[in-house]
Order: sequence, then structure tokens, then C-alpha cells
Amino acid sequence: MPLSPPPRSASRSRPDDYDKKVALVLQGGGALGSYQAGVYEAIAGSEYPPDWVAGISIGAINAALIAGNAPGKRVARLREFWETITAPAWPTPALLDPARRQGAALRALLFGAPGFFAPRSPLALAGNSGALSYYDTSALRGTLERLVDFDRINSGGMAFGVAAVNVRTGNFAWFDNRHVRIRPEHVMASGALPPGFPPVEIDGEFYWDGGLVSNTPLQYVLDYAPRRSRLVFQVDVFAARGAVPTDLDGVTEREKDIRYSSRTRAGDMAARATHNLRIHINNLWEKLPPELRATAEAQALYEFGCETTMDVAQLIYRPAVRQGASKDYEFSRRTREERWAQGLADARATLEASPWLAPLAPEVGARSFDVLRPAGGDD
Repeated sequence: MPLSPPPRSASRSRPDDYDKKVALVLQGGGALGSYQAGVYEAIAGSEYPPDWVAGISIGAINAALIAGNAPGKRVARLREFWETITAPAWPTPALLDPARRQGAALRALLFGAPGFFAPRSPLALAGNSGALSYYDTSALRGTLERLVDFDRINSGGMAFGVAAVNVRTGNFAWFDNRHVRIRPEHVMASGALPPGFPPVEIDGEFYWDGGLVSNTPLQYVLDYAPRRSRLVFQVDVFAARGAVPTDLDGVTEREKDIRYSSRTRAGDMAARATHNLRIHINNLWEKLPPELRATAEAQALYEFGCETTMDVAQLIYRPAVRQGASKDYEFSRRTREERWAQGLADARATLEASPWLAPLAPEVGARSFDVLRPAGGDD
């Protein structure tokens, strides 16, 4: 029986002359990743389905669920994964919502998340046992093997990449299905955040979570050669802008937001500056006389130049209420549903606005849009 396409989201019609390829980049953030699933549901039903998905940490898992399934099954597989790893909770009034969140986070700390990770026994952690993490993630392999078709990922129908950090060298490593055969351990390595999760061995080397170096794959996508013009949906789950904390829990939450969003913002600004420079070089080249084009200096600049243009649509999870320092490991089903719904609504609003359809100035190589940025916001 043929798979039916996902329903279309409300959005401005995509003009025939907007021929950019589409990429989806997914940041790390643990339990916050259900926001990304909601964003994908909207994009999948739009005129901008991605041909490339890249992720780090929980973003890598979501990316694998997307690339490793047929288009008509992707949203269902994402939902099945998030229902598997989140636990139902008793209905509580809004007044008790902070306590509900804290209870769910404590449950994850004590008992783990089904199909994802489980705590090691005190005996395994005691003394010189050689344990390298507080939790065991072997259940995640089984979940990935059940929900992800790795043969499909490796068939090359959709470009796919995840990042991890080599524990021995400290170097950032990209695993791209155009260059290596992707296996469950590549995805698990991208989300192996120490000391909670153990390093993952791949071909004799051990890897940790890519977020230790960079929590977003944006720069990799924009710099990948051969370049071509792209629209990139960048989905972040930590917001740069926030209130000054008034207690220690707020301090820890705010510190996480700043630490992870700063890497994203720095990468975004650097990528835009670099690509704008490439456009300037390309424009300058057209004005050079033949004798200057022949110089070694001009040739070197020409190699760096580029005529492609990039549009980056930012979708940032900004919850209406504070969620606390444990928000990235609060795996309750109710919170998962709230985050998913917000991702869906935010992506639909962004698609409806479609700011990337505005004319592009000739001197601009890359631009970014944040349709839902608060007034006066700078994240």
C-alpha cells in the first residue's frame, strides 16, 4: 500500500523561481528535543521539505528518525520515539506544574528514561570499577534499530550528518552518509554527554557528545563543498535572551541557556560574515582587469569566493514559563506534548511569514530570520 504524503501546512506559496535546496539543522538539548519534532511536523507538510538533515546530540537522534524513514512515516516515528522515552504523569493544576516538572526530572535521574538510558547500579559505580558514566545507554541502540532504517539512511536519498568529539584527540568529528556508512553507534556517539552517558566506540576510537565543542551543525551545512544556495531551518532549544535569575535553580538554567545559545549565535554570525565575504570576493572578481586576475593573490581570493546565497530561518524554543535547571532531562509526556505543540506552532508561523522570499541585495551572501523574536530581543 503506497504511503500517503503528510498534510500540507499553511504557508505562503513557494514561487517557482525560489529554487534553493532545504536543510534542517537540529541542536542538542536532551528532553527539549521534542520541540524539534513539532517543527519538523510543520516543515514536512510544507512546500519546503528538507533534502538534508544534520543534528547533534538529541538533534542527531531526531535526524536519524527523519532520514531513516519514508516521508509518510517520519512524523509517526518521531512520535513513537518520544512516547517511548517519556512517562505519563497524573493530571495536576497549573499551580502545581513546577512540582510536576521537578518530580519528572527526579524520576529520570533515579530511574532513567525507557528505551533510552538507565542508571548503573551503585556497585558498578563504587570503587575502581572502570565505569565511565552514571547511566547505561544500551537501550538506545535497541530503540534506534527498531525505529530507524539505517539502510535507508545509507542509500543516500537524503543527506544526513551527525557530529561527535573524539575523546582521545579532542577533535570534532563529522559522520556524513556521503562519506561513511552510518550505524547506530554514530548517532549514539553524538549524544554521549559525559559523565552521564558513556563514550561510544567507533572503529577503535571513542567519542563523546558533539555539543562539547559545538551544539549546532549550522556552520558545517553552510560550508559544505560543493556549496549550493540553501534555505536552512535552524532549530535551537536554548534561548540566548532571558530574565536575570532570582534563585540558584534559575542560575543553573540561565547558565545552560547562555552556554549553549552562545555557540549557536557565534556560529551563525561567523557563517554569515564568511559567506558575505565570499559574495564580495566574487563581485570584486568581476571588476578586476585580466592582469590582476592572473596574479597569485587574486587567484587565491577567487578560490575562496562563491556566488551561492544562504537563507537561515531560526526557530528557537522560548517557553512561556520558566522550566528550571532540569528542563533538559525532564522527560514527562505532558511536557513533551507542550514542547511539540509549540514547535509545530512556531514553525507554522515562520512558514506563513516566509521572510526568505524577500528580494536579496546583491552584496548579501547570507541572511538570517527570526520571525518570533520578542520585541527588543537579540537572540
